[in-house]
Amino acid sequence: MTLAPIVVFVVVAALVVGGYLAATWLNSTIEGRKLARRLRDVGESPNIADAALVMNRPEGPLPQLDGLVNRTAAGSRLARLIEQSGIRTTPSAIIVISLISAATAAVIAAVFVRHPLAMLAAAPIGLALPFAWLVNRRSSRFKKFEEQFPEALDLLSRAIRAGHALQTALGMVGEELPEPVGPEFKKTFERQNFGLPFREAMDELADRVTILDVRFFVTAVAIQKETGGNLAEILDNLAHVVRERFKIRRQVRVHTAHGRFTGYVLLALPVALAIMLSYIAPGQMQPLFRERMGQIMLVAAMVMQTIGFIWIRKVIKIEV
Repeated sequence: MTLAPIVVFVVVAALVVGGYLAATWLNSTIEGRKLARRLRDVGESPNIADAALVMNRPEGPLPQLDGLVNRTAAGSRLARLIEQSGIRTTPSAIIVISLISAATAAVIAAVFVRHPLAMLAAAPIGLALPFAWLVNRRSSRFKKFEEQFPEALDLLSRAIRAGHALQTALGMVGEELPEPVGPEFKKTFERQNFGLPFREAMDELADRVTILDVRFFVTAVAIQKETGGNLAEILDNLAHVVRERFKIRRQVRVHTAHGRFTGYVLLALPVALAIMLSYIAPGQMQPLFRERMGQIMLVAAMVMQTIGFIWIRKVIKIEV
């Protein structure tokens, strides 16, 4: 008889505690399902603009090759070169194009030159052509960026004087200015807007655009953030310095035009002379291509011509 109240108490307590735990577990399960459904709806919603903006990369013809290449140091450098050139492509696409170019150059050399060494010499040239094109596109893009950069600094300065924050001013530059300055600043604005720290977003800008003026800009903004000061005045002074450097660089280019033209003439003169002599006196030019000594002389001439051209370029290259 004395155990009945204890048994009843234990049963009632167990029912109460069990009911509380069941209600808590059921509530958490329902809330978890609601949260998962909400996250799934948000992830699939087409109204989220630029959902894959921060790390969006175009898909190449061989995604597996892209994954393999991106894990190597050379692949990372190639991806950075593609990004800096402003081309919407992938490392796998460049590799495929390079292989096709190498095969095409080897076939052309075999058809027209008809020498076993011609294919071996033409294939590396064809393989390097897409990479040389990317380097040339990057150089042209950076030159255009340098021309537009002072205008971007002026726009930033005016926006800051009008009361906008620097982050907002970056977005205005991205919307107002054309390629390549506008997209680069827009990318910086959107990356910090999506949660990347502002300092890291600015450092990424300096890494993407490897120009000394951009590094000056990033450093000036970082120092102003830490020490304070009139950022609009700093940007005005920086824009003036960039314009003066660009003006001096153009003057140097004018003064060194004679040396550049001399290099081009010296490089093209032997080739033009060889073509003319092939039509004027083909009998005298044939031994140069058929005899072993003539082939050695041709290779030595090409090597010396290349060394001379590079030497002239180094002499007339003046850093400003």
